[in-house]
Amino acid sequence: MEYKDYYKTLGVPRGADEADIKKAYRQLAVKYHPDKNPGDAGAEEKFKEINEAYQVLGDPEKRARYDQLGSAYSNWERTGRSAGGFNWEDWYTGSAGAPGGVKVEYGDLGDILGGGFSEFFSRIFGGMGGYQTEFSGFNDPRMRQARPAAHQQQVSISLQEAFTGTARRLGIDGRQLEVKIPAGAKTGTKVRVPGVGPAAPNGVPGDVYLVLQVADDPRFTRKGNNLITEVDVDLYTVLLGGEVTVPTLSKNVVLTIPAGTQPGQTFRLKGRGMPKLNQQAERGDLLVRVKVNIPRSLTDEQRALVEELARSAEK
Repeated sequence: MEYKDYYKTLGVPRGADEADIKKAYRQLAVKYHPDKNPGDAGAEEKFKEINEAYQVLGDPEKRARYDQLGSAYSNWERTGRSAGGFNWEDWYTGSAGAPGGVKVEYGDLGDILGGGFSEFFSRIFGGMGGYQTEFSGFNDPRMRQARPAAHQQQVSISLQEAFTGTARRLGIDGRQLEVKIPAGAKTGTKVRVPGVGPAAPNGVPGDVYLVLQVADDPRFTRKGNNLITEVDVDLYTVLLGGEVTVPTLSKNVVLTIPAGTQPGQTFRLKGRGMPKLNQQAERGDLLVRVKVNIPRSLTDEQRALVEELARSAEK
């Protein structure tokens, strides 16, 4: 298995602080993002490598483990690479020497990040949280045989719970476990609870996956991390301008409607959408579509004013 130099991938020194690592990641992510490089397989692969590197170096626990591995690997290289080869198994997560307790991993297996991790990442960091990997890259038959079939259970949460994050209690073999569900989850997100399921014949405990289903919300339509909503605005406000109250998943906000706003016109409220899974400081936007309420009946005075306005428009 090839050792991956994540510091080299992000172009930062090994002593780089968190701010420098984040800055380097963002610059490279913008440069190689698939949206800016449509059809470029090389850019897409580079984008995956950048995200994998940041998943490790941007997480203090993973970075500490990676630095320990890097030191051991460097020492092994300096000895001339003995015939026995480097002992990767000492570094696999989920081994007997791994810390105990219940760990939760989560991610969207179908997106460009969840499906693009290397074998190196899966073996060294697969049991430490972050984006879930299915360990499908393992080529060692012993590793495959040692892991029993995973148990999946579908769990429904509300859009509000997906926005804030939540928890569910899970009963397994008489044990009651509280599993945290991260903010930013969407339908299809898998929450993995390693080592709490039924055991394989060799005694290795299996994993449990909660497969999330986010219920529809009558107020919002979700598109990725963006939310779309409609707001009722009276005719006089769209003609003259004014303010309307718009609901969000955190609190109501006031939107200024300029005079002459058209029915169906959409306003973007940045950062009022869903948090991004695993990067909750980043949020999508809220798109507010104007729905104009036309009066069904007018008083004589109102009708006269509208007729006067119509005559003025014809001139």
